[in-house]
This record gives sequence, C-alpha cells and structure tokens, in this order.
Amino acid sequence: MRPLLPLRDNVTGGDLVNGIPSRGALASPVEITTATVQRGDVIQIGGQPCRVADLRQLPGGAKRLLFESGELLTMHTRTRLIAVRVLRRW
Repeated sequence: MRPLLPLRDNVTGGDLVNGIPSRGALASPVEITTATVQRGDVIQIGGQPCRVADLRQLPGGAKRLLFESGELLTMHTRTRLIAVRVLRRW
C-alpha cells in the first residue's frame, strides 16, 4: 500500500490539511486595488497563479506589480482584482 501524500494547494504552494493550508495559515479571497495590494498576494492571470514579489508606485496612483516569475502587471487606480491572501495565525 502506498503512503498517503499531503494534498497540495496550487495557489499558495503549501500542504493542505482538510482543505486548509497547514502551519496555521488560512488563504482567503480578497478584492485588491492599488491601495490594498500587498507582497505575497496571489493573482490568477491566464489560469496561472502569480505571487506578487514587489510593488512600485507609479505617477497618478497606479502601481506596477512584479511577480515571482519575473512578469510585470500595471494596475490602474480603478483596477479591481480578486486575489488570494494567506493570513497567518499567531
């Protein structure tokens, strides 16, 4: 009999225990704007999860997001996206 392997969360990359990320972390969907986007947010683009690695403030309130993959996305001040944010429990 093969040993059971932990389920993997395709968005956060962590192990799932009963559908919840392990190590005391919870992932929840949040609406993000240029004012609320944070490093570590995961945005699905073209079916691929992209984790925000860095943010740059641009003129007019826009922000340029750099993803861990090296790709860039520029958010306009009116852009609203749904992201997964990992909330860690202390």
